[in-house]
Amino acid sequence: MREIKIEKVVISVGGTEDKLEKNTKLIELLTGRKAAKMKTRKRIPTLNVRPNLNVGSVITIRRDFDALLRRVLVAIDNKIRKKQISENTFSFGIKEYIEVPGLEYQRELGITGFDVTLTFARAGKRIQLRRIRNKSLPKKQRISKEEIIKYMEEKYQTRFI
Repeated sequence: MREIKIEKVVISVGGTEDKLEKNTKLIELLTGRKAAKMKTRKRIPTLNVRPNLNVGSVITIRRDFDALLRRVLVAIDNKIRKKQISENTFSFGIKEYIEVPGLEYQRELGITGFDVTLTFARAGKRIQLRRIRNKSLPKKQRISKEEIIKYMEEKYQTRFI
């Protein structure tokens, strides 16, 4: 029951209009899946943001992500900063997609990057999600920084600096 597993890998990009379309094509090319668009809910006049404006795209992968995760980790030389880790998750960004093995430069996309977020879980997380008698996740079910570091070092040979 104490075994740690990766629950999901989320790949996301941001941008508006043309830049968002290019970035969306990038993550779809990387994963082979269709991206979901993220829309704004508020109006921020100083940033030219209005409600229902597409500002991001995201792809969530819940299974068969091992090969993709290894490719993406190679792009950052399997090095992650300890400050990028929080409880149950960690995130990192890739500045240029051409660093990922297997991706060639695409003229129509230009040079752009994306963010990757990993979410970890233990068995028993369902008590938080179920409809009947749902409860908050106990402290012992949460995954600490040290446990995430140990898991990533063992399974993916990742170094933390």
